[in-house]
Amino acid sequence: MTMFDFDRIIDRRGTGSLKWDRYADRDVLPLWVADMDFTAPPAVLEALGKRAAHGIFGYTHAPPELVEGILIRMWERYRWRVAAEDLVWLPGLVVGLNVACRAVGDGGSEVLTMTPIYPPFLSAPALSGRKLATVPMVRERQGWRIDFEALEAAVTPATRLLLLCSPQNPTGRVFTPGELGRLAELCQRHDLVLCSDEIHCDLVLEPGCAHLPAASLGGDIAARTITLMAPSKTFNLPGLNCAFALITDAGLRQRFQRAMAGIVPYVNLFGYIGALAAYRDSGAWHAALLDYLRGNRALVAGAVEAMPGLVCIPGEATYLAWIDARDSGIDDPAGFFEQAGVGLSDGREFGAPGFVRLNFGCPRSLLEQGLERMRKALTCR
Repeated sequence: MTMFDFDRIIDRRGTGSLKWDRYADRDVLPLWVADMDFTAPPAVLEALGKRAAHGIFGYTHAPPELVEGILIRMWERYRWRVAAEDLVWLPGLVVGLNVACRAVGDGGSEVLTMTPIYPPFLSAPALSGRKLATVPMVRERQGWRIDFEALEAAVTPATRLLLLCSPQNPTGRVFTPGELGRLAELCQRHDLVLCSDEIHCDLVLEPGCAHLPAASLGGDIAARTITLMAPSKTFNLPGLNCAFALITDAGLRQRFQRAMAGIVPYVNLFGYIGALAAYRDSGAWHAALLDYLRGNRALVAGAVEAMPGLVCIPGEATYLAWIDARDSGIDDPAGFFEQAGVGLSDGREFGAPGFVRLNFGCPRSLLEQGLERMRKALTCR
């Protein structure tokens, strides 16, 4: 038994929920955007309530305890020593991706990334006046891997920035130290800056796997890496808008901060308070969450395996399942399942037509209902 009730159904309709309002007045279960249907940890709720009772919500800087906690967290988890001045606070991770594109190179520069990938990776370069180049990852029987030969071939003299998602969204890959080392060598050889989105770093589900920040490898790669992290995915706090970049090289950090100037707002008061309570006081909740998500991951894997035309390789991290529907004979799988009452993310938005992404960060009964709707739709068509 757990002291945290992840089976509890909470009605989010009428609360301004982006996830649920997408299908307002329709019988569609929203299993799309990466936003869990669990309440935040009790420690977070208590801290937010206590701070709200204070009644004054002025401009706020990061609490010293939060800064110190992040530095200790990086050392205890990864043996990565960072300093307080390396921290740059952001109101969201997507903001960090866009700032990185603006901070590196110029209008003629190219940004390289690997697909399938979280959609803002594909939009940020153009919004920053940069050119986007993509390299597909390779799906093998045991999982997705980086095509290093294709990645090397895609680098041109104009390439200045490599965008990495680690753990990877949507495939759920946890990259090995060897893979990260090869990426580090590629960046050094071609003088590339690496921007590593590590927002899912605390959502590793596979026993024996461990997340490793690319910058923690040290040496040259540490000096050329922008690491992006946030408590939002792990502790279900995306609406609090609190994230941060870790940039150990002073010159790169100054370029990043100049690109932010006058555009990027401060993190709000409750974002800082929520982050502190999440990181400092919510370890037991986090451990229970991971156990529950492992059960949901197994449920999805078993159900999808029995569905004709679908393939899903369980990810090692995240609460997202990446499902290949290309053999189903369905031209628009996201639209097909939406008609069946299940809202999934469309693979086209990730640079991968024919795929869908399913968010299993929800009570198990809701997940079971969604999977059953998918099964019926496939077998009855």
